[in-house]
Amino acid sequence: MKHANALLTNMGTTIFTVMSALAVKHNAINLGQGFPDTEGPEDIVRTAADALLDGCNQYPPLTGLPELRDAVAAASARFYGIEIDSASGVVVTSGATEAITASLMALLNPGDEVVLIEPLYDTYLPVVKMLGAMPKLVRLEPPDWALPRAELAAAFGPKTKLLMLNSPMNPTGKVFSQDELAFIAGLLRRHDAYAVCDEVYEHLVFSGAKHVPLATLPGMAERSLRIGSAGKTFSLTGWKVGYVSGPVPLMALVAKAHQNLTFATPPNLQRAVAYGLAKPDSYFEKLAAGLEERKDLLDAGLKRLGFSTLPAFGSYFITADVSSLGFEGGDVAFCEAITRQAGVAAIPVSAFYAGDGPHHYARFAFCKQFHVLEEALRRLESWVAARPLTALA
Repeated sequence: MKHANALLTNMGTTIFTVMSALAVKHNAINLGQGFPDTEGPEDIVRTAADALLDGCNQYPPLTGLPELRDAVAAASARFYGIEIDSASGVVVTSGATEAITASLMALLNPGDEVVLIEPLYDTYLPVVKMLGAMPKLVRLEPPDWALPRAELAAAFGPKTKLLMLNSPMNPTGKVFSQDELAFIAGLLRRHDAYAVCDEVYEHLVFSGAKHVPLATLPGMAERSLRIGSAGKTFSLTGWKVGYVSGPVPLMALVAKAHQNLTFATPPNLQRAVAYGLAKPDSYFEKLAAGLEERKDLLDAGLKRLGFSTLPAFGSYFITADVSSLGFEGGDVAFCEAITRQAGVAAIPVSAFYAGDGPHHYARFAFCKQFHVLEEALRRLESWVAARPLTALA
C-alpha cells in the first residue's frame, strides 16, 4: 500500500485526548480540557431550540445568516470601534478551529513563512505545515511571558506572509499589552505581512486587563483577520460556531476556503448566537467577573498547597509551577500522577511547545463550578499530604 499523508500519520494523539481518557479511567475531576461544566444562558439555548421548529433548517448562506453577520459587525463596532461590512466582511464557520484553518488557507502559499508564538494552540502548527508553509517559532518564557522583541523581529524576513496572534492567550492567560501590540504592528507594516488574530477569549478578561484587538491599531484593519467564538463567549463550546471578520478582499478568500471545508453551520445555532451577541453589556461583564472569581478561588487554593502560580489575565486557564513543591519528574509525569492518584486532571504546558519547552508547569482550567474546584483542591491537598512530591520524582 502507498503511504498516506505523512504529516497526519506521524502526528501523535493529542495530550488533551490522552489526559481526558486518563481522567475518565480514574474518575478524576477534569481541569485539563477547557470547557465549562454548566449550560450556557437559558435564553440563548431556548432561542436555538425554537429556531429548529420554524421551518428554516435547509442550507443557510455560505457566509452565514445575515442576522448573525450583522450581529458580529455590530459587536465589533460596539466593543472596539471596528467598522466591518457585514455583507462581505464576515464569514460564519463551524467553530473557531475551522475559522483558523480557513484564514490560513486564504492567505498562505507553499513556501511562505509564518511567525508563530509559543506556547501555542495545537491546531496552528499542523495546519501551517499541511499548507506547505514554513513556521518560524518565537518563544515566550515563564513566569512573565514577556514578548521577546529582538527574537520576534529576527523571525521576520522577505518570505514572511503572516503572524498568528492569540490574545487572550491559551495556555498562558496572557493578554498582550498596547505597547506589545504596537511593536507587532510595526513589524507587520514593515514587512507587508498579515495577521490572523485568534481572539476567542476576547470577553474572558479580568484582573484589570483589557483586550485590544490588533485590528484597532494604525494600518492593521486592512491586514488583519479577527476570529471569535460563540462557544467561549456563551459557554456553549459544543455548538462550534465561530466567525471571521476583516477586510472584504481577504474575506472573499476566507469564504472560498470555508466553502471547501464545512460550507455552512447549523442555522438555528447561528440565530441563537446572533441573539446572544446583542445581549447588554451586563452579560459580558458578569461572564468575566464570574470567571475571575473562579480563577481567584483556584489560584488561592493552589498557593495554599505550596504551588507557585503565574498571573492569568484572560482565558480559562491558570499555570502552576510544579517544581515549587519539589516535584522533579517533569510536567507530564506530574499530570499523570495527580490524575491517577489524586483524581484531578491537568495539562502539561510543555505540550504547547513544538520543541523542548519548559517541563515544570501544569495548566489548570478554572471554568468549572465552585464546588467542583473546591473538591479538586481537597483532593490535591490530601494527595500532597499523603505523598511527598519528592518521593514521586
